[in-house]
Amino acid sequence: MPKAISLMEELMQDDNFRFDIQEFVVIPSRGGVFEVSMDEQLIFSKKELDRFPRAGEVSAAIRQQRNE
Repeated sequence: MPKAISLMEELMQDDNFRFDIQEFVVIPSRGGVFEVSMDEQLIFSKKELDRFPRAGEVSAAIRQQRNE
């Protein structure tokens, strides 16, 4: 859960889109699943990449998704 909280803090500090965020949903689970979705589209998956996101990685993916 600490990784999810630090990611939420990072996203809320990004002036590019922090005011557009309507909600964060954290679903505790077992087995190391850590996924980030936006508009029902997967942005990051620890399960697929076998690692947690690097600093700024999710923010960059969200900016890219918004520009498409």
